[in-house]
Amino acid sequence: MRPAVAASILRTPVTATFQLLAQADGARAGLLQTPHGDVATPAFMPVGTQGTVKAVPPWDLGELGASMVLANAYHLYLRPGHQTVARLGGLHRFTGWGGLMLTDSGGFQVSSLASMRDVSDDAVVFRSHLDGREHVLTPERAMEVQQALGADIAMVLDEPVPFPTGVSETEIAAQRTHQWAERCREAHSQPDQALFAIVQGGLDADLRRWSARTLREMDFPGYAIGGLSLGEPKTETWRMVETVTPELPVERVRYLMGVGAPDDLLEGIARGVDLFDSSFPTRLARNGAFLTPEGRVNIRNARLREEEAPVLPGCDCPTCTHFSAGYLNHLFNAAELLAYHLASLHNVRFMIRLAEEARAAIVEGRFAPFARGFLEGFRAPDPDVRADQKARWLVARQRRTAAERPDAS
Repeated sequence: MRPAVAASILRTPVTATFQLLAQADGARAGLLQTPHGDVATPAFMPVGTQGTVKAVPPWDLGELGASMVLANAYHLYLRPGHQTVARLGGLHRFTGWGGLMLTDSGGFQVSSLASMRDVSDDAVVFRSHLDGREHVLTPERAMEVQQALGADIAMVLDEPVPFPTGVSETEIAAQRTHQWAERCREAHSQPDQALFAIVQGGLDADLRRWSARTLREMDFPGYAIGGLSLGEPKTETWRMVETVTPELPVERVRYLMGVGAPDDLLEGIARGVDLFDSSFPTRLARNGAFLTPEGRVNIRNARLREEEAPVLPGCDCPTCTHFSAGYLNHLFNAAELLAYHLASLHNVRFMIRLAEEARAAIVEGRFAPFARGFLEGFRAPDPDVRADQKARWLVARQRRTAAERPDAS
């Protein structure tokens, strides 16, 4: 029998509220309201792990329509240190970003840095990839760090499991996530910062339902679905989302963590998700791939060398407004740094605009034909190719992390 968390927990003060404004074909349009600003949903959050969205300055983010950016508390804790950020005025002033900020707790690193950490019910012990020093990350420390950073939304410390993982290990991780969520609630004291829970449970539907119901009883102001997009087949991703969303409170915002390709965005919205984040658009941009409604365009392709039109005619991003595909082809082939900036502007705006268009379609009651029309025209990579690309990216990430370790030489 799965143990339940203590039922005597004090309710978390609601520091972020969600107003459901419209529904259509399973999709939701709403307004996430916080003490420091609002987010119209569905919304896409660009990822700024180190306090910066790669190649995109904060003033451009505002022009692109971003309302909230994600940063990673674990990485900022290691460098430059949460206390340093606090002394320099908090994450907003430190980064120069005037919109809302959400910080992940470091739970993803429990999975991605598996070779450099040890997990117990009490804490995660990390060996820093920067200098090899040992750090103990408890739920209480995760709250201390995120409160010092001053994010508008903080995430509980959780334990996602890699794909594939057995049911017994997945259940242990989910139970630990629930216990840590309770401890995070008790330690969290910043009145103007919302604390969101994270549903875990791997690819087991029963565990996912149990996790959602357990966390729902704690009455958090928002709920994330974590532990997906870690290499599992997309059919399994959406099966888990379909399992979880009916178990979450209708009046609370729903956030699907780490999912952000164009087709995935619409698939998630269709299943009742409100918030998304991913480094996918900027990572794709740095590799010379531009997003379009038909799929990815490789800007280095020789056929674009003398193309006078923009990559995506009619696109309202600064890149397509000012530059030809031929110029961008030249920048990438010449390895000019401006190339990465311009490609990132386009891809981030593409994702934000797609979320905006989806919201308008929901409000107007035409989401299903809108999504169907986009998905029919969008050429996504073959699922096997996509899975292979994801696996290779994770391996490359692990190699980079290992290479940065002080004992790597």
